[in-house]
Amino acid sequence: MPDNSTEVTAAGIARLAGVGRAAVSNWRRRHADFPKPVGGTETSPSFALPEVEQWLRDQGKLAEVPLRERVWQQLAGHPAGAVPALVHAGCALLLVRDRPTAWLEISAVSDGRMAKVLHLALNGLLTARFGPATGAGDGSGGGTNGCVRAVHTPTADELLPSVPLLRAAAELAAETGARQAFEFLLGRQLDANPRQFTLTPPGLAELMAALVETGIRPARTVLDPATGTGALLRALSRPTALYAQDADPDLAALTALRLALNSTVESCTVAVRTGDTLRADAFPQLAVDAVLCHPPFNERNWGHDELAYDPRWEYGFPARTESELAWVQHALAHLREGGTAVLLMPPAAASRRSGRRIRADLLRRGALRAVVALPAGAAPPYGIPLHLWVLRKPGAGVRPSPELLLVDTAEPAEPAAATAGAPASGGRDRLDWQAVRSAVLDAWEPFERAERTGPESDAPLDRTGRDRPGVSRVVPVIELLDDDVDLAPARHLPPPTAGGGAAELTRVRDRLTEMLRLTATLTPPLADLSDPARWPLTTVGELARAGALQLRTGGSGTGPGPVLTEYDVLGATAPSGTLPATPASTDGPPEEPALVEPGDVVVPVLGGGTVARVIDEATAGAALGRNLQLLRPDPAALDPWFLAGFLRGTANNRQASSYASTATRLDARRLQLPRLPLVEQQRYGAQFRALAAFEDALRLAGRLGGQLVQGMYDGLTDGTVTPK
Repeated sequence: MPDNSTEVTAAGIARLAGVGRAAVSNWRRRHADFPKPVGGTETSPSFALPEVEQWLRDQGKLAEVPLRERVWQQLAGHPAGAVPALVHAGCALLLVRDRPTAWLEISAVSDGRMAKVLHLALNGLLTARFGPATGAGDGSGGGTNGCVRAVHTPTADELLPSVPLLRAAAELAAETGARQAFEFLLGRQLDANPRQFTLTPPGLAELMAALVETGIRPARTVLDPATGTGALLRALSRPTALYAQDADPDLAALTALRLALNSTVESCTVAVRTGDTLRADAFPQLAVDAVLCHPPFNERNWGHDELAYDPRWEYGFPARTESELAWVQHALAHLREGGTAVLLMPPAAASRRSGRRIRADLLRRGALRAVVALPAGAAPPYGIPLHLWVLRKPGAGVRPSPELLLVDTAEPAEPAAATAGAPASGGRDRLDWQAVRSAVLDAWEPFERAERTGPESDAPLDRTGRDRPGVSRVVPVIELLDDDVDLAPARHLPPPTAGGGAAELTRVRDRLTEMLRLTATLTPPLADLSDPARWPLTTVGELARAGALQLRTGGSGTGPGPVLTEYDVLGATAPSGTLPATPASTDGPPEEPALVEPGDVVVPVLGGGTVARVIDEATAGAALGRNLQLLRPDPAALDPWFLAGFLRGTANNRQASSYASTATRLDARRLQLPRLPLVEQQRYGAQFRALAAFEDALRLAGRLGGQLVQGMYDGLTDGTVTPK
């Protein structure tokens, strides 16, 4: 085996062969000729990828390794580590994209010769794209405070172990494109190491980019001083120059390559530097149209002692506990007059007493234009509802406004099921980003247009009709300049009346009355007192083996369309989830999700509850979500309502449940039901269907009753309803 051969773990072997890790363990025990470990540890060994591929082919377990999997395994098992290998791959892909003829000539020689020639070619390319290795020449009009170019030119010795990977990456680029190939490899690396990176979700990045692109000054030159993986700058649509800095050299290098591959030499300049932004600003004289930033939160060691007299603190010297306000002023210092900055902030920054003087000065001088409260789950840390601060550089031609826009997106972000009265589960997977984006931009764009009126105009700013109860409000600055200067939107946006006013409460009351009458008619009759029925029993597993029903598990697949989640099944609501988008670079057709059909029976597998849902025409076509199991009965052998009814029996669920330390899991194959003729099944099924209708009526009556009660409380307390 060559010394630089790529190594692969048992998990990687399982992915290559399309099996579980348990199968790989079985192969190691049962086959004496299985490749021996070449590295790793006793509990997590690694194997030589070429040996594994050959063994799988010899065993007939692998016709051919998919190209993208082969490239990923070579990258993940690189002897220098995955990140250096990914940087080398990004450099090579940039050469493939920008200088394809040069790449063909370089790749035609031997590996050793290729490493030497490739070093020279990359040195010229990286200098042309990112400037000299010292970090100068970025066009920012100043020095770099000792910060260096993010992507250094790898030496021939560093490139030699990567040559097989680079050849394979170029082959992948020929199929999918250089940008898509790098995005695939970067996405795999981020997914494989989720705790090492603080990511900005795509929906949030697109919203932040949209806010700066609708500003007074077109966002052509943009800075991200805490760039991370470059998601914010990548979301921009028409930039001409991108500047970025990050303290992590690996992230800075990956971001530089990612941005370069997402642009062309002619259309956009990319300058990315490595260094501590607050202590060693790489672009001290740079002034840009816009700044986007997802800064680190709650940092104590941000440079408070060294930076006491820094000229960036125009609005006040931040306290040691106010690192976020240091990032805010850093962003303002790099804006041209009229430029816009959008920063992701922790909610505490809007109300901590230690920052009230800086917040007050930002308001007085018109620098802070909007505070947007995002729903919990929008970005890490996912349990906290973070804020967006929108700032503008004061100056000539910008009319200072004595008002602040406050927006709260908690209500627009709720899933449709929650707004209909079902309990909202929340969470990052259930956010309606389109609704969040619409709520923010619908409030921001009219507010921002009013700012465009020149200072010579005496016309008052028209805010008529711009306030939306519970969602957005334009607040006079004078109302906020109290002892606390609390800018949290929830403090200044009282939620709308739950019942929607007296007229809406009347309609809710009428619907509740009607529903209570319906529940009375649907109440099941008294049961006949007779001896308990005794039937021969069978199990779902036996019926599946006999072909009387099919079993499917949800949670896989990609593409458009709604997803039926476990929360929808528990709450009897419409499908509210979404599938992940199909990756841009795939080998073969994407994985198809399991779609529900009329007559299917869906049961949750977690929680140990007695719930089973029969799919109707309205729900048909949705994808089956995670933690759900689908039972598709043969209509000639099984009635779906009979099946669902017996699956809901408490004793049945108890005997089919298994218990772990923190959860209960239902094994649907162990659920029992009686062996009855189809006609008798249908008789039971009709009774179960009537019970389901009664249950739905009770559930809706409960929701309407809760809405009416809360609406009355709110109406009586805010004056929209008076006692009679």
